[in-house]
Amino acid sequence: MNNLYSIIDLDKLEYRRIAVKIGSNVLTRSDKTLDVTRMSALVDQVAELHKRGIEIIIISSGAVASGRGELKNIINKELDPVSARQLYSAVGQAKLINRYYEFFREHGIACGQVLTTKENFATRQHYLNQKHCMEVMLDNGVIPIVNENDTISVTELMFTDNDELSGLLASMMDTQALIILSNIDGVYDGNPAEPTSKVISDIMPDSKIDSNNFIQASKSSCGRGGMGTKYRISQKVADEGIAVIIANGKRNNILSTIIDNDRNTPFTMFHPSNRPTSSVKKWIAHSEDFAKGEIRVNQGAYEALISDKATSLLPVGITSIDGDFEKDDIVKITSPDGTTFAVGRVSCDSLKAQALIGKQGSRPIIHYNYLYIDK
Repeated sequence: MNNLYSIIDLDKLEYRRIAVKIGSNVLTRSDKTLDVTRMSALVDQVAELHKRGIEIIIISSGAVASGRGELKNIINKELDPVSARQLYSAVGQAKLINRYYEFFREHGIACGQVLTTKENFATRQHYLNQKHCMEVMLDNGVIPIVNENDTISVTELMFTDNDELSGLLASMMDTQALIILSNIDGVYDGNPAEPTSKVISDIMPDSKIDSNNFIQASKSSCGRGGMGTKYRISQKVADEGIAVIIANGKRNNILSTIIDNDRNTPFTMFHPSNRPTSSVKKWIAHSEDFAKGEIRVNQGAYEALISDKATSLLPVGITSIDGDFEKDDIVKITSPDGTTFAVGRVSCDSLKAQALIGKQGSRPIIHYNYLYIDK
């Protein structure tokens, strides 16, 4: 049997710090209001792990559902999608964090709210400011509860969904694992609705599989994402050395089951790469959306960059530059056929880079330490 689909015998995995993403379909009832009972049960599980010494960051959906439930008998006019999202989240975020506060207080645990936007990951300084805030919280035994600030995010500045946000946070906070809780048991080898389909237990590093054969294109009923997004984010985060688990958040004691690697309950684990990734490269890996320009390279440079040898991008390998960027901005690197295969932080502005195209003996435009190759 292909080892991609086989169950691997592992000892109990030791996690010091984990990120737990709780999806909309876990926290929302059929009427699209907040499922307080499920929320309480998940807090009980988090509290148990917290008392075992594991640091936990929660990325929680549910603000819009919470606000919708609060306002359903008050609003008497139609709202456009953006206005509805802003209104529901403004009311719901307060209600959601208050629920978390009360549930955690029953366990003698403090929690704190962190609201963020996609723009806060665009610059290294904002990125580090967020990281420092949550490090201080964790150092003092406070559980961060993170969500996108939907009250100010507009469509073009929004995360794809909280799966994307959870991947960024797991990477930023140097977690050993990211647990994505949905209303499905994991990644299936076919359509989950078909009785012959089975959960893929383990996906190994560098596994070359065509996910189009079994990933459904449809989005979740309450959230903005779907399994396609989860799969893509999971592969990228695992490639950075972080284990990623996709599991059913409505199963009892699912978090302890995962942490203790109890395979009697189905879930999918993306096993982490054993190649170390620096903190700066982790930031760069998730910064493609913030790229200010594009650098196209020739075939020789392309082959050198994607090889296993550590290689910087030199001007001699560049064929063209597009965009207006400053020193330390993020840019995309494309192959001769125009396919993006890397992102990096440039060492000079676009005018200087243009003047250096094709020249030998010059310093790197992007040093290896600030270059992320998407293999």
